[in-house]
Amino acid sequence: MTAVSMPPSQTGHPRRRAVAALMSAAVIMVVSLVAAINLAIPKLSAGGLNPSPTGLLWIVDSYVIVFACLLIPAGAVGDRLGRKRVLLAGLAIFIIGCLISAAAPAVAVLIAGRAITGVGAAMIMPATLSLTVAVFAPAERPAAIAGWTAATGVAGIIGNVGGGLVLEYLPWQALFLTPVPIAAALALLAARVAPAVPRHPADLDPAGSALLVVASVALLYGIIEGPELGWGSAQVLCGFGVAAILFTVFVLHQLRTPRPLLDPRIFLRPRLRAGVLGVTTAFFGLFALFFVNAQYLQNAKGFSPLTTGVAILPLAIAMFVTSRRSVPLAARFGTLPVVTTGLLGIVTGLGLLSLAGPATPYPVYALYLLVMGTSMGLCVPVLSVGVIAALPPERAGMGSGLNSAGRELGSALGVAVIGTAMSQAGTGVGYRVIAVAVLAGAAVTLRWMTSALPSAPEQT
Repeated sequence: MTAVSMPPSQTGHPRRRAVAALMSAAVIMVVSLVAAINLAIPKLSAGGLNPSPTGLLWIVDSYVIVFACLLIPAGAVGDRLGRKRVLLAGLAIFIIGCLISAAAPAVAVLIAGRAITGVGAAMIMPATLSLTVAVFAPAERPAAIAGWTAATGVAGIIGNVGGGLVLEYLPWQALFLTPVPIAAALALLAARVAPAVPRHPADLDPAGSALLVVASVALLYGIIEGPELGWGSAQVLCGFGVAAILFTVFVLHQLRTPRPLLDPRIFLRPRLRAGVLGVTTAFFGLFALFFVNAQYLQNAKGFSPLTTGVAILPLAIAMFVTSRRSVPLAARFGTLPVVTTGLLGIVTGLGLLSLAGPATPYPVYALYLLVMGTSMGLCVPVLSVGVIAALPPERAGMGSGLNSAGRELGSALGVAVIGTAMSQAGTGVGYRVIAVAVLAGAAVTLRWMTSALPSAPEQT
């Protein structure tokens, strides 16, 4: 089979629309699995595996945390070894992880299968954005990035609707078998359509990657196990302590090693650090909503899995429509006003959702979802463009890895924090805790964005 090469022309690849559509489909597949698992929680709880509440959180988060922590090294591997090659390898690993998850005879095996699937997802995600950027001419890239970002947002909704359809009629195992033929078809199409873009020197840092993964897992361990073991227990305190130590060691290692995984000095660029924190903050709020939404609609409102998936469509529609217009709006009115409106809208949406109860009419709940979807669509594409634009084109893999890592890390932490808060104080308090955290993240993001304005040139 002959590989398609990038043309020297600055007008973009002749099949760029097809490549962009294929990359968006791959993104939708890996991100939809993040959202779909939440719909399976009632069936998992009632099934033969009999997971504990903390076990459920690990089943949800094991995929996401591995996904998040390996995105940056996977982006660098793609830059160095070839983005198409890494994409195809990631699709193969993703299939293996899904098969293990579907066949899991115990909670530990399911968690392991989810983690392996996360490795594949981490290899797929940055390659899709890098390839999308590579096939478009510079003038078209902001719109292409916005389209890719819209796909990541809509993927969460497709995960809800598609997952609901699967779980309406089939056992939870089908949720992991369904992506297998999809991933296989995407691999075949990518082998034919995706271009072989030029490779770039990139630094690989296995020690740094290991430190980042273990530190992140330790942090999640403290958050997830706190309610069950006690916040003052030796195990939980040890988890937080190990996380703090290893994150510190990670930063020191990155500053000293000649080939760092993630040089902390790149965060001296205000636009980049604002973009990464803003994306992390937005998805922290969104996936906290996804975790609660499925349980609220099925347990409190009595919705079926399929109806629950369809009921999230107001958020999907609002997010998709707004995402397509956010970059032009930022060009017209300025980046800061658009991002400010979006982030504060997320805080407002979370506050409204904290008021929802069994007696809340669905149309009112749908209005709350519209607020969340519109707000996400306003800020996330603009923030993502900021991350990519803050780095030179040859570091597109690093930029896409940072952007995706921020999103998935925010998703994992959002699920862990709201799950922990709900177990101790209920859904309303959980939403308010998330809203306060998003407000704090928004404040720092906007401060950094202000410092990156032309009147305050960014450091290099």
